Amino acid sequence: MALTLSTMLPLGTTAPAFQLFDTVSERTFTLEELKSDKATVIMFICNHCPYVKHIQSEVVRLAEDYLPEGIKCIAISSNDVESYPEDAPDKMKQEARKWGYPFPYLYDETQAVARSYAAACTPDFYIFDKEMDLVYRGQLDSSRPGNGKPLNGQDMRDALDDLLKGNPISEDQVPSQGCNIKWIGKG
Repeated sequence: MALTLSTMLPLGTTAPAFQLFDTVSERTFTLEELKSDKATVIMFICNHCPYVKHIQSEVVRLAEDYLPEGIKCIAISSNDVESYPEDAPDKMKQEARKWGYPFPYLYDETQAVARSYAAACTPDFYIFDKEMDLVYRGQLDSSRPGNGKPLNGQDMRDALDDLLKGNPISEDQVPSQGCNIKWIGKG
């Protein structure tokens, strides 16, 4: 599990379309069906990564705090489930229920969606505006397992608050850090 940083997809990039299976509802959704007309948060996570485990409670809080504001969150797992069976769809559903995810938890079986977003690590976060153009990519906050910094979602909360107020979002964004996405065939 090498520490991996976000690739920092260029700001202004339009969100790549997708159609993925939601492990919670057991339905397939498109991005068009799930997006918000205010802002959409897309996060690449998984079940087994210690960096994701560390931030799960704050991700749920953030989603619950901003859902009433019209912001939608979408979680995607793209890991190779043959090599990492704890990230398989049935386990994703269990994890979503355990934590009470107020968002879909989608399975990217072919990893094509992760590649289209240039996702590199778990967690990897993206915020798209109402036009689905990228306005933020980077860390949830500066907390990491064992570093003693507060888990509060501050970086993403600042970006979402600015977006809701119509303020410019700082382009000074810090990459997320976590486990590398477990690519098929690279196990």
